[in-house]
Amino acid sequence: MSMYATLEEAIDAAREEFLASSPGVEEEDADVRQLNIQKYILQDGDIMWQAEFFAEEGEEGECLPVLSGEAAQSVFDGDFDEIELRQEWLEENTLHEWDDGEFQLEPPLDTEEGQAAADEWDER
Repeated sequence: MSMYATLEEAIDAAREEFLASSPGVEEEDADVRQLNIQKYILQDGDIMWQAEFFAEEGEEGECLPVLSGEAAQSVFDGDFDEIELRQEWLEENTLHEWDDGEFQLEPPLDTEEGQAAADEWDER
């Protein structure tokens, strides 16, 4: 799983990965039907992003589907506003790191570590 400090970096990496997995397809000829993204908040408070492009709508990956059809193609082509795209993100879908490398929507409150993570998140 590759995470990036900005959504734009994550999208650029997803574009490169999509093209690498589609041999013989040039960037200007790529037909993208779905964009998935995921936002992470690390224990130190840093925000990281991950993105994926798919050729078919409804494909599942590590991230959540955000845009499809022409909207996904537009982002692939670089025609997007990162601020607008971030504003579309639903905060309740953000994954939080509660233990090294372990992410959840909310920390498990039945453990001491989970309760400590929840207390830290509440302070932010």
